Parts: sequence; structure tokens; C-alpha cells
Amino acid sequence: MRFFKVFLVAVFCFLQLMVFAAKPEYKYVQIVTDKGTCVLRLYNETPKHSNNFVKLAKSGYFDGTLFHRVIQNFMIQGGDPDSRNAVGGAQLGNGGPGYTIPAEIEDGLFHKKGVIGAARDNNPAKASSGSQFYLVQGKVFTSEDLDRLEKTRMNGKKFSEAQRQAYTTIGGAPHLDWNYTVFGELVQGVDMIDQIAAVTTDTHDRPNTDQKMTMHVLTRREALNLERELKGLKPQNSIFSKIADLFSSKDY
Repeated sequence: MRFFKVFLVAVFCFLQLMVFAAKPEYKYVQIVTDKGTCVLRLYNETPKHSNNFVKLAKSGYFDGTLFHRVIQNFMIQGGDPDSRNAVGGAQLGNGGPGYTIPAEIEDGLFHKKGVIGAARDNNPAKASSGSQFYLVQGKVFTSEDLDRLEKTRMNGKKFSEAQRQAYTTIGGAPHLDWNYTVFGELVQGVDMIDQIAAVTTDTHDRPNTDQKMTMHVLTRREALNLERELKGLKPQNSIFSKIADLFSSKDY
């Protein structure tokens, strides 16, 4: 009987550890600037872009680079390694890691305010830059605005109900849909985009005052606790979670 009780306790502890050692649903990246901090949730539907972004962020690739192109009511763009320590007034936007990423354009992923998209040149395959990205600010559109866009710029594509709901409430940049890969969205700190978008710029849309960034990829525990927070739950800081962390990698 005693052995059976010990066995039950052992099974219970094992199951508890399995629960606390679970993996987050998504990968998350924190962007820190002088204008605020935000946290990106990267989409599982775009693994090439999401994994590449995490790889670069972990390596420090983005640290010290600039949001080098800023257009209010549209987007803020960064990820050019040439922007690190760039002299004032220098034209930026051509740097990268030396490779592109195949397009991962999904119908359900669109340019509502707060998403991250991959910049690209005018290549027919719509392949993305290996590092340059933009965060959408956009603006709010009316249903009539969206109707006009469908007729004049969307090449026969029709906005879904989800797109129309987003663009007529929080806003975005609908004219980019189906042309650029969207691979994540902000879950915290959307106002950071507004703060950076409001700065003064030169004739090439480069901010007159450098807008530097650093990035941090959330650890497994940080990501799990963020997901709990987003669901209105308390973080897991019990003894079981701490023990589980000892036997689990910070990465996931």
C-alpha cells in the first residue's frame, strides 16, 4: 500500500512537470527603442520568415540598427544592417544578409495595424528581403474606401469580412495585401509604432533623429508566462515550474 502511494505521488509529480515544461504556442520577439517597447508574436503559418527573424534577432543582427524609413499613417521600416552607425543623411534601405526568403503570402494574414511584414524589391516571385521588415501603422478606411481599392488596385481580389472589420476599426494598409508576406503581429506596445511614425523625417523618409532598436527573443518561460498573461492568467512561478525549467532548454 505504501509503495502504491509513493507511485501515485511520483506519477502526479511527473504529470505536473510535463505540464510546466510545455512549449509556448508561438515564438515572441521583443523590440526595444527610445520610443517604447513592443512584443511580436510570430506566425506559425510562415515558418521560413518567422524562423529567419528569430535566428537574426538571437544573433544580435538587428541591435543598433535603425528604423530608417518612416511614413506616418503607413509604416515604419527597419532591418538594414547598413543603418548601424550610418552617418546622418545617408540613404539607406539596400542592405541585407545576402539572401532572400520565398514568399509565404497567406489569405488569412493581412496588413492590419500592428503586423510585421517583410520588405522586398520588385521581383516577380515576391521573395522577401532576408532581414528588412516593416511594422504597419496605416489608417482607418471606410467600406467605400475598400470598395474603391478592390476596383482599382487589388487585381480582382476581394477583401474578406475579417479584413473589412479590421480596416474599418483599427486600420491598416490594405493595398499591400496579397503582395507582401505578413509573418507576425504585435501583442504588446502597438503605441510604439505611433510614437516612431510621428517623428520628423528628411526627403527620403529617414528620421532626422536616429530611431535605434535592440531585440530580445523571449525564452520558453517568458513566452509561456506572456501567453498566460494574454489569457488573463497569472504567471507560473511555482516550484514545479522552476524544477521543469531546470530540465528544459530556454529555447523552444
